[in-house]
Amino acid sequence: MKIIDPIIDPKINLTNKNFFFSSSFRNRNTFSAVEETEESVEFTIEKARSAHTFWIREICEVTLSSALARGTGISGRSPEYLETKMTKGEAVIAFASDGRWAGFSFISSWENGNFVSNSGLIVAPEFRHTGLAKKIKRKIFELSREMYPDARIFSLTSGLAVMKMNHELGFEPVTFAELPSDEMFWESCKSCVNCPILMSKERKNCLCTAMLYDPKQNAAVV
Repeated sequence: MKIIDPIIDPKINLTNKNFFFSSSFRNRNTFSAVEETEESVEFTIEKARSAHTFWIREICEVTLSSALARGTGISGRSPEYLETKMTKGEAVIAFASDGRWAGFSFISSWENGNFVSNSGLIVAPEFRHTGLAKKIKRKIFELSREMYPDARIFSLTSGLAVMKMNHELGFEPVTFAELPSDEMFWESCKSCVNCPILMSKERKNCLCTAMLYDPKQNAAVV
């Protein structure tokens, strides 16, 4: 996995939950969320489940730091929302071979399953430049096709790297008019710094590029 997504509070407090903070997190350098080059690093990417809620706070912290560094194009997601996604199996999570959390992404369905969004792609700073973002992107795309085989899959992004990944999977640029009209979907944009631009354009365009995969117009991606 609707909970309306507020902007992430850097002082997140989840009642009755003990979350792990690696000592390295506070000393990480901040990079773009999906910049990639190839290095030899082994990862496991799997469908998220309830046990993975342990990592929610770190995911939120890294997402927030990336949004602040970029200053554009990343909307916040509440810990409760990510917990829902994990428990429903509507997310993927990546780990390095030594067990450290490495990356995350989730899907959401709209308009009775006619649309599915691929969102929240984030990679831990120490694992950027490894090709992991592309692997997570393909895995979340495959999960979307598995769970919603007839749905049109869409992505909103301001990042060139994500646009290239989408294109490789068969996504094509579309106008905002071809996105869901569901008000709950547009609520999630309110935590993005670019929301005033979106609203001033009457939700017809923004700094993000809308891309769509239509299963009726695409062969299966292997």
